[in-house]
Amino acid sequence: MPIFWRVAWQWEAAVVKRYRVTLTVEEREALGGMIARGKGDARKLAHARVLLQADASAGGPDWTDTRIAEAVRVSVRTIERVRQRFVEEGLEAALRPRPSPRVYARKLDGAQEAKLVALACSEPPEGKQRWTLRLLAERMVELEVVPELSHETVRQTLKKERTQAASAADVVHPAPALGRIRVSHGRRAGGLPSPA
Repeated sequence: MPIFWRVAWQWEAAVVKRYRVTLTVEEREALGGMIARGKGDARKLAHARVLLQADASAGGPDWTDTRIAEAVRVSVRTIERVRQRFVEEGLEAALRPRPSPRVYARKLDGAQEAKLVALACSEPPEGKQRWTLRLLAERMVELEVVPELSHETVRQTLKKERTQAASAADVVHPAPALGRIRVSHGRRAGGLPSPA
């Protein structure tokens, strides 16, 4: 181990941690089970590993932040934030990512969205086979519906409208497609007539 690593480790060991993680037996078992299953968000699992290694209660490893950072492959600053959130807000808050404080104002109101959808459903401009997102954004500005509009806003608006467009009951599937229905084992569903 190089001398500067030993000095850094000794210095960190000498520093009193501001946020001390002490897990209960139940919390330790819950985190261990979460990691053993391996199911879940990668960030959540990494934070669980950080908390288990930083546990300063009786029987806990109480590793230094640098050692945890090397083992879990996260930054020391991430470990400090996880410790702080655990102490101030609890276990669940320490595992979840902090929600973004930014709130975005809507770019289009309901009437403007309706005009955009109507425009998208209309015939494309002459010389074009279909509407592109950029063409729709430019045409909305030309029609003075909005002063400015990005193609990304058009995409998000049309995507939102598309998911609400038709319910499953309104969708009609052609009869020949029934012969191609597959069940979980991969074979054709029994009892259905084969396609003509």
